Amino acid sequence: MKRVYVNEAWCLGCHLCEYYCAYANSGLTDMVKALKDKVIRPRLTIEQEGTISFAVSCRHCTEPLCMKSCIAGAISCKDGLIVIDQSKCVNCYSCIMACPYGALMPSEEQVMQKCELCATNSHGQPVCVQGCPNKAIVYEER
Repeated sequence: MKRVYVNEAWCLGCHLCEYYCAYANSGLTDMVKALKDKVIRPRLTIEQEGTISFAVSCRHCTEPLCMKSCIAGAISCKDGLIVIDQSKCVNCYSCIMACPYGALMPSEEQVMQKCELCATNSHGQPVCVQGCPNKAIVYEER
């Protein structure tokens, strides 16, 4: 299965991937209306350790601890893609505590969200990959 990978040597730490992610998942067709004067809630985040920057997103594990820990059964695996049914989420945060990568976070409505590889809102590859100016984020099978 294809996944998102980051080449830390190429990541500039510009945070554009976060903005593209927040816009892609906003449900709006105008980027300005989606992001201007709003707290963005991307499904991936840029972390910095010294001079190294890297994107943290869901790794779609083969044995997802988040799914095993979800008391509501809101997290499931569909063809290798780990997805959250936000209508079932009960805000217990057990998935956040179980994920070893820090890939889950609460949405504006406080239900859990994470990278779902833009499965429902892009054409072929995740929007963060499309928008990365330095091509540090790739979508490939390894």
